[in-house]
Amino acid sequence: MRILFLCVANSARSQIAEGLARAMLPASIEVASAGSAPGQINPLTIEALSEVNIDIYTQRAKALEDVTPETADLIVTLCAEEVCPFVPGPVRRLHWPITDPSAAGDIAAFRTARDQIKARIEVLVGLIDVSEGPAGTEFHASLRVRDLAASTRFYAWLLNTWPKEWTHRYATFIRPDLNLNFVIMVADDTVLHHDTLYHLGLALPDRAAVIDVYHRAVAIGAQVSKPPRTTWKGTPLHELWLTDPDGTLVEIYARLTADELATMPADQAPDYLVPGTAPVA
Repeated sequence: MRILFLCVANSARSQIAEGLARAMLPASIEVASAGSAPGQINPLTIEALSEVNIDIYTQRAKALEDVTPETADLIVTLCAEEVCPFVPGPVRRLHWPITDPSAAGDIAAFRTARDQIKARIEVLVGLIDVSEGPAGTEFHASLRVRDLAASTRFYAWLLNTWPKEWTHRYATFIRPDLNLNFVIMVADDTVLHHDTLYHLGLALPDRAAVIDVYHRAVAIGAQVSKPPRTTWKGTPLHELWLTDPDGTLVEIYARLTADELATMPADQAPDYLVPGTAPVA
């Protein structure tokens, strides 16, 4: 993979991005930077990176034609106030508008630009080799609310539809055009500044897809809260529960077919779908 960072002078922002990306991304990824009107690398660019133990003394300001931009797999532009150079053709593009620290002319501005670019590259590092995710058919989210009636009115307006159903404890909104299943539920004295988001969910076509996502989740090191199982109480589902890096619950689920529903056991005990994952009694 080849990544190209672009700005105008190639003296500060794109040079910072090049230096950081070289240090943070796998060595197999080629990194370059260039500008539409290249000048000289600002000495404060070198100083700001040296503070985080990155040496760019061998980097130089380059014109766009010096870096064969047509061979890039990803082009990242960093201009905020100016017009960034444009490379035509079918290439993945990202735009990170970073204020030019050269305008301020002090090391504090260069540190700010460095830290903002570094945070973006940290996200990029995690995306470079991300594996293929599940092919969901519906997105689900659940929120806790203090006043069910008031919140139902608000979300009926926001989603432009009445809830499909509601009880004294929840209201369920369906928007097929958005592939959205949205539920609001009473708070039960939960502290809502932290726990408003109850969980997110992603619907899959069938039981096999839920099991497949479980194995994929284990492979990428995702935290499994509850292994895949068929649950019968309430709405019967094949379901897998994950937690995201901040602890938010994510439900991966598939609805049962009529034939599957006909196999419901008398005691409605959950059926664990992957051998060895059932809790030990």
